[in-house]
Amino acid sequence: MSKHHKKIVAQNRKARFNFTILEPFDAGIVLLGSELKPIRESRVNISESFAEFVKGELFLLNCHVAEYVKAGVFGHNPVRPKKLLLHKKQLNKLMGGVKTKGQSIVPLSLYFNEKNKLKVEMALVSGKKLHDKRATIKQREWDREKLALVKQRNQVN
Repeated sequence: MSKHHKKIVAQNRKARFNFTILEPFDAGIVLLGSELKPIRESRVNISESFAEFVKGELFLLNCHVAEYVKAGVFGHNPVRPKKLLLHKKQLNKLMGGVKTKGQSIVPLSLYFNEKNKLKVEMALVSGKKLHDKRATIKQREWDREKLALVKQRNQVN
């Protein structure tokens, strides 16, 4: 197993398109026992999720974790707020970015690290304008065309 092994459980692919990622960081997450099984089975959705400060603590909101049927009455609310675990310096830096510069905190992916702990890859982001999104699409298409030309050139040789 490599040193930086990650088992990605969920990704927010739209985040990289809709936002300019300013500063990525990893955070731990507080879960209930009935939430871990569905997460291990990748039955989680973070595409509409965001992080927000509540009384000085950072919470992941709108993250949908499917209910675990075998939990019965001890189950969980599928969209309950989940507390994120960060160092105080990181929290202060993020709070400053959100309050003063009008930036947001968005999850990019959920993954299990090499110690089998669930982590959330978050990022401090700012929204892209329509022309920025168009430029992203144009760059992606240009990269695809270059790759196709290289493959075509290699097949001829």
